Amino acid sequence: MTAELVRGQNHTLPQTRLEIRVSAGSPVVAGATLGDENGVVRGAEWIAHPGSPQLPGLEVSQQAAAGHRLAVDLEALPETVHRVTVLLALPVGVGGPTRFGATAAPFIAVTGLDGTEIATFTLTGLDAESAVSALELYRRQGAWKVRAVGQGYAAGLAEMLADQGLAGAAELAASIQEAVARSLARSVAPPPPRTPEGDRVRQASGPSDPGPAPAAPPQPPAATPVQPAVDPGTASASAPGGPINYAHPRRQHAAPPTPPPTAPPAQPGQAAQPVAGDATGWSMDERLYNQIWGMFEDLARAAAAYRSAVDFAESRMDQELDRSLSDPRNRIGGAGDRAREEARAKRDELTARAREVLDRDLAQLAAEAAVVEPALPAAYASWDNPVWHAHRIPMELPMALRLGDLHLPERTGLRIPLLVRLPLERGMWVDSGRTASEAAALIDSDRLRRLAMETAVLHAARLLAVYPPGEFSVHVIDPAGSAAGPLAPLVDSGVLAGPPAAGPQGVASVLAHLTRRVDLVQMAVRAGAADSLPPDLDTGEQLLVVNDFPHGFDDRAVTQLRYLADEGPAVGVHLLMVADREDASAYGPVLDPLWRSLLRITPVADSHLADPWVGHAWTYEPPVTPPGSRVLEQVLAAVTAARRAAGR
Repeated sequence: MTAELVRGQNHTLPQTRLEIRVSAGSPVVAGATLGDENGVVRGAEWIAHPGSPQLPGLEVSQQAAAGHRLAVDLEALPETVHRVTVLLALPVGVGGPTRFGATAAPFIAVTGLDGTEIATFTLTGLDAESAVSALELYRRQGAWKVRAVGQGYAAGLAEMLADQGLAGAAELAASIQEAVARSLARSVAPPPPRTPEGDRVRQASGPSDPGPAPAAPPQPPAATPVQPAVDPGTASASAPGGPINYAHPRRQHAAPPTPPPTAPPAQPGQAAQPVAGDATGWSMDERLYNQIWGMFEDLARAAAAYRSAVDFAESRMDQELDRSLSDPRNRIGGAGDRAREEARAKRDELTARAREVLDRDLAQLAAEAAVVEPALPAAYASWDNPVWHAHRIPMELPMALRLGDLHLPERTGLRIPLLVRLPLERGMWVDSGRTASEAAALIDSDRLRRLAMETAVLHAARLLAVYPPGEFSVHVIDPAGSAAGPLAPLVDSGVLAGPPAAGPQGVASVLAHLTRRVDLVQMAVRAGAADSLPPDLDTGEQLLVVNDFPHGFDDRAVTQLRYLADEGPAVGVHLLMVADREDASAYGPVLDPLWRSLLRITPVADSHLADPWVGHAWTYEPPVTPPGSRVLEQVLAAVTAARRAAGR
């Protein structure tokens, strides 16, 4: 029976190999400290955190997330350790909530390896605190117990570590947050939930809706082991203690005024036929957007459930072998061989059942993708979609933009469009480095740089094509003129705000122009005098494409570029960098904030993006046009014609 703890209450632990599951309303940093008999943390080596996630007997998550699974083996801890304290902290400087009072109460469950809950604790009553000692596992008279703590710290992680006696707490707290910021820079941000009026809100979850977990679908507090036997997004599976809901939260909402299309009733024994736009929303674009993100999340959770089931099968086999072979009589002869065969047979049976469920889930998602992809509007569509051949420049900005595709190794042919909201909230960085991935390492450096610039051109062209005429401008800095070939479609069509800037003077001129625009718009906004902007100031969105950074940039230019990266997105100035980070290594850590502020994408396939739910490493596939196609030139010609017709 699960013990539902309140602050200060304790409970005896019946086993020593445990999982601690954390569910929160927004991404949190999860870690754990080891304490001696007095509860003192003797040094940084006694702390597991995203920058150092493993200690003997302890493993934590490597990034901030709304759900975590911490693995604990109490018997593997050093003899001098008498206490394990689980810590939660809000990430710093990433735009999320700054106090626990602004998010849903975190929920923590201590479970066995089979998922059976031992004790749960909901951290209520938090307000200004940005870090909290959630619970502790402690040794008492040879036995281990768990205590609900819930001690919050308004001064954050540094104060919490200092309270446990750690010397240099402030420095370590800063390094932990730095590690978290680096991992978040590699993550795909989840789409903001929307109210019926269309305003952005932060989705909250509580004990009855604990949010995503890092290695399996989310479970209500009463749920026991993950049983991957459900069609994602449409049903729930029965498990001892409660259902496991795989549904994407925005795929079943209160219906908007115009109901989404529905599929004809399914025949008995057959799955319902997928329909494009069956998610909720106020327009077909919004329905498709929510449906794609639902497919993205469902695939992440289906794969997580399968991987969790396989891990469980392997762990169960190891345990059965350990128990059987612990008897010396079974180590030799036929008894030992039979025990091994039976354990492996059970492992294979569990794995096969999990794979069967996964294959069914993948087939359903593949069928949905086959229906959704042809129905996508241009902003969401791949370059080989026929919609581009009839594309007309819109009069309204779409919700989102497609940057490429994502897939997992369980089924590489099932591609999920990577969508980002418009207007852009962060810049992009096309990594032209040969060490970016295995595929990049096999390509000549000059060829890779050209591919990177071609990728940037495709992104710029798509942005120009989905914005209303004259509301989006593209500037290019090409200091050495090395990108003349890839830039030819943009230059020849006349869609650029000016010729690509080359040489020190060209670089300085473009940066000064965009810096001035950011300064003037910021001052006008702060003064509430938007109508006082100079008449020659272009108030439309601006994109600066920088090729081969930092070539051609002096210290002043680098400072201006960092300023544009930090301050530009809020006032409509965005960066699209094409660079090899190693080329900028001479600047040391000065440019680290610049790289972290940008969404890194690659010109070749690379597994470097993490989803915001379970943290899978997804393979990113960059956009490409079909071989021999003139679709890019046709789209840019349409942009030019629309501008001319609008008098822009």
